[in-house]
Amino acid sequence: MTVRPPLRQAAAGSIIAILAAIVLAADQFTKYLALENLPYQESVHIIGDFLIFYLTKNPGAAFSLGEEVTWVFTIALAGVAITIVWLAATRVKSRLWAVGLGLLLGGVLGNLTDRLVREPGFGVGHVIDFINTPWMMPAIYNVADMFIVTMMIGVAIMVLVGLRFDGTREGAVAKNESADEREADDNPDAAASISSVD
Repeated sequence: MTVRPPLRQAAAGSIIAILAAIVLAADQFTKYLALENLPYQESVHIIGDFLIFYLTKNPGAAFSLGEEVTWVFTIALAGVAITIVWLAATRVKSRLWAVGLGLLLGGVLGNLTDRLVREPGFGVGHVIDFINTPWMMPAIYNVADMFIVTMMIGVAIMVLVGLRFDGTREGAVAKNESADEREADDNPDAAASISSVD
Protein backbone atom coordinates (compact mmCIF):
# COMPACT_ATOMS: atom_id res chain seq x y z
CA MET A 1 0.00 0.00 0.00
CA THR A 2 1.49 3.34 -1.06
CA VAL A 3 1.62 6.04 1.62
CA ARG A 4 0.71 9.44 0.26
CA PRO A 5 3.27 12.13 1.11
CA PRO A 6 2.14 15.05 3.27
CA LEU A 7 0.89 18.19 1.62
CA ARG A 8 3.08 21.21 1.26
CA GLN A 9 2.16 24.02 3.62
CA ALA A 10 0.93 26.23 0.76
CA ALA A 11 -1.25 23.43 -0.65
CA ALA A 12 -2.85 22.74 2.72
CA GLY A 13 -3.46 26.44 3.23
CA SER A 14 -5.03 26.71 -0.22
CA ILE A 15 -7.41 23.81 0.47
CA ILE A 16 -8.48 25.40 3.75
CA ALA A 17 -8.99 28.83 2.17
CA ILE A 18 -10.97 27.51 -0.83
CA LEU A 19 -13.28 25.33 1.24
CA ALA A 20 -13.82 28.11 3.77
CA ALA A 21 -14.75 30.53 0.99
CA ILE A 22 -17.21 28.04 -0.54
CA VAL A 23 -18.96 27.38 2.79
CA LEU A 24 -19.04 31.10 3.65
CA ALA A 25 -20.57 31.93 0.26
CA ALA A 26 -23.16 29.15 0.56
CA ASP A 27 -24.09 30.24 4.07
CA GLN A 28 -24.49 33.91 3.25
CA PHE A 29 -26.36 33.20 0.00
CA THR A 30 -28.88 30.91 1.69
CA LYS A 31 -29.38 33.50 4.44
CA TYR A 32 -30.01 36.14 1.77
CA LEU A 33 -32.59 33.89 0.11
CA ALA A 34 -34.25 33.22 3.47
CA LEU A 35 -34.48 36.92 4.30
CA GLU A 36 -35.88 37.73 0.86
CA ASN A 37 -38.42 34.92 0.58
CA LEU A 38 -39.49 33.63 3.99
CA PRO A 39 -42.05 35.20 6.34
CA TYR A 40 -40.55 36.13 9.70
CA GLN A 41 -41.11 33.55 12.44
CA GLU A 42 -43.71 31.59 10.52
CA SER A 43 -43.33 27.90 9.73
CA VAL A 44 -43.04 26.96 6.07
CA HIS A 45 -43.29 23.19 5.66
CA ILE A 46 -40.99 22.13 2.82
CA ILE A 47 -41.19 18.35 3.32
CA GLY A 48 -43.94 17.86 5.88
CA ASP A 49 -42.46 17.86 9.37
CA PHE A 50 -39.17 16.48 8.04
CA LEU A 51 -37.90 19.87 6.81
CA ILE A 52 -39.38 23.17 7.91
CA PHE A 53 -38.12 26.66 7.17
CA TYR A 54 -38.61 29.08 10.05
CA LEU A 55 -36.85 32.42 9.69
CA THR A 56 -35.61 33.97 12.90
CA LYS A 57 -32.75 36.13 14.17
CA ASN A 58 -30.69 34.71 17.00
CA PRO A 59 -28.72 37.03 19.30
CA GLY A 60 -27.35 34.14 21.35
CA ALA A 61 -25.91 30.68 20.85
CA ALA A 62 -27.76 27.40 20.27
CA PHE A 63 -31.29 27.41 21.71
CA SER A 64 -30.91 31.24 22.04
CA LEU A 65 -28.69 30.87 25.10
CA GLY A 66 -26.66 33.91 26.15
CA GLU A 67 -28.79 36.54 24.44
CA GLU A 68 -27.44 39.25 26.75
CA VAL A 69 -23.77 38.58 25.96
CA THR A 70 -23.73 38.44 22.17
CA TRP A 71 -20.26 40.02 22.07
CA VAL A 72 -18.82 36.96 23.85
CA PHE A 73 -19.84 34.76 20.92
CA THR A 74 -18.29 37.24 18.50
CA ILE A 75 -14.97 37.05 20.34
CA ALA A 76 -15.16 33.26 20.54
CA LEU A 77 -15.85 32.92 16.80
CA ALA A 78 -13.02 35.32 15.98
CA GLY A 79 -10.67 33.33 18.24
CA VAL A 80 -11.53 30.05 16.52
CA ALA A 81 -11.07 31.60 13.08
CA ILE A 82 -7.67 33.06 14.02
CA THR A 83 -6.55 29.71 15.46
CA ILE A 84 -7.51 27.84 12.27
CA VAL A 85 -5.71 30.40 10.09
CA TRP A 86 -2.61 30.06 12.27
CA LEU A 87 -2.72 26.26 12.02
CA ALA A 88 -3.16 26.51 8.25
CA ALA A 89 -0.10 28.74 7.98
CA THR A 90 2.20 26.83 10.32
CA ARG A 91 1.16 23.25 11.07
CA VAL A 92 -1.34 21.52 8.78
CA LYS A 93 0.01 19.15 6.12
CA SER A 94 -2.67 16.46 6.34
CA ARG A 95 -5.37 16.31 3.69
CA LEU A 96 -8.02 15.27 6.20
CA TRP A 97 -7.09 18.06 8.60
CA ALA A 98 -7.06 20.57 5.73
CA VAL A 99 -10.55 19.56 4.61
CA GLY A 100 -11.96 19.46 8.14
CA LEU A 101 -10.49 22.79 9.19
CA GLY A 102 -11.45 24.44 5.90
CA LEU A 103 -15.11 23.47 6.26
CA LEU A 104 -15.07 24.40 9.95
CA LEU A 105 -13.52 27.80 9.18
CA GLY A 106 -16.20 28.47 6.58
CA GLY A 107 -18.94 27.77 9.11
CA VAL A 108 -17.29 29.94 11.75
CA LEU A 109 -16.85 32.81 9.27
CA GLY A 110 -20.50 32.50 8.20
CA ASN A 111 -21.84 33.18 11.68
CA LEU A 112 -19.04 35.64 12.48
CA THR A 113 -20.09 37.68 9.43
CA ASP A 114 -23.60 37.93 10.86
CA ARG A 115 -22.21 39.06 14.22
CA LEU A 116 -20.17 41.79 12.55
CA VAL A 117 -22.47 43.20 9.86
CA ARG A 118 -26.08 42.54 10.80
CA GLU A 119 -28.42 44.47 13.10
CA PRO A 120 -28.37 45.70 15.79
CA GLY A 121 -24.70 46.57 15.26
CA PHE A 122 -21.05 45.65 14.87
CA GLY A 123 -20.03 42.74 17.08
CA VAL A 124 -23.54 42.14 18.40
CA GLY A 125 -25.37 41.30 15.18
CA HIS A 126 -28.02 38.61 15.23
CA VAL A 127 -27.36 35.35 13.37
CA ILE A 128 -29.90 34.42 10.69
CA ASP A 129 -31.39 30.97 11.34
CA PHE A 130 -34.03 29.34 9.16
CA ILE A 131 -33.67 25.54 9.06
CA ASN A 132 -35.78 23.39 11.36
CA THR A 133 -35.71 19.60 11.51
CA PRO A 134 -37.80 18.78 14.60
CA TRP A 135 -37.30 15.03 14.17
CA MET A 136 -33.56 15.53 14.75
CA MET A 137 -33.32 18.47 17.15
CA PRO A 138 -35.55 21.28 18.44
CA ALA A 139 -33.06 24.02 17.47
CA ILE A 140 -33.36 26.27 14.43
CA TYR A 141 -30.07 26.58 12.58
CA ASN A 142 -28.36 27.58 9.33
CA VAL A 143 -25.82 26.25 6.82
CA ALA A 144 -22.87 27.55 8.87
CA ASP A 145 -24.13 25.69 11.94
CA MET A 146 -24.29 22.42 9.99
CA PHE A 147 -20.63 22.67 9.04
CA ILE A 148 -19.56 23.79 12.52
CA VAL A 149 -21.27 20.84 14.22
CA THR A 150 -20.27 18.15 11.72
CA MET A 151 -16.67 19.34 11.45
CA MET A 152 -16.28 19.60 15.24
CA ILE A 153 -17.30 15.94 15.35
CA GLY A 154 -14.79 15.25 12.56
CA VAL A 155 -12.03 17.06 14.45
CA ALA A 156 -12.83 15.06 17.60
CA ILE A 157 -12.60 11.80 15.63
CA MET A 158 -9.23 12.78 14.11
CA VAL A 159 -7.91 13.62 17.57
CA LEU A 160 -9.21 10.33 19.01
CA VAL A 161 -7.59 8.22 16.28
CA GLY A 162 -4.33 10.09 16.78
CA LEU A 163 -4.08 11.77 13.38
CA ARG A 164 -1.54 14.56 13.62
CA PHE A 165 -1.56 17.80 11.64
CA ASP A 166 1.27 16.50 9.44
CA GLY A 167 -0.70 13.36 8.52
CA THR A 168 1.20 10.91 10.72
CA ARG A 169 -0.47 8.92 13.47
CA GLU A 170 0.49 8.84 17.13
CA GLY A 171 2.17 5.59 18.02
CA ALA A 172 3.32 4.90 14.47
CA VAL A 173 6.97 5.53 15.40
CA ALA A 174 6.74 3.23 18.39
CA LYS A 175 5.18 0.49 16.25
CA ASN A 176 7.94 0.82 13.67
CA GLU A 177 10.59 0.58 16.38
CA SER A 178 8.92 -2.51 17.84
CA ALA A 179 8.81 -4.10 14.37
CA ASP A 180 12.52 -3.40 13.91
CA GLU A 181 13.28 -4.98 17.29
CA ARG A 182 11.25 -8.08 16.44
CA GLU A 183 13.02 -8.37 13.11
CA ALA A 184 16.37 -8.12 14.88
CA ASP A 185 15.35 -10.87 17.32
CA ASP A 186 14.30 -13.12 14.45
CA ASN A 187 17.47 -12.42 12.48
CA PRO A 188 20.55 -12.29 14.77
CA ASP A 189 22.89 -11.78 11.80
CA ALA A 190 21.01 -8.60 10.86
CA ALA A 191 21.15 -7.42 14.46
CA ALA A 192 24.90 -8.08 14.55
CA SER A 193 25.46 -6.20 11.33
CA ILE A 194 23.45 -3.25 12.70
CA SER A 195 25.56 -3.30 15.88
CA SER A 196 28.78 -3.41 13.89
CA VAL A 197 27.64 -0.40 11.87
CA ASP A 198 26.96 1.50 15.10
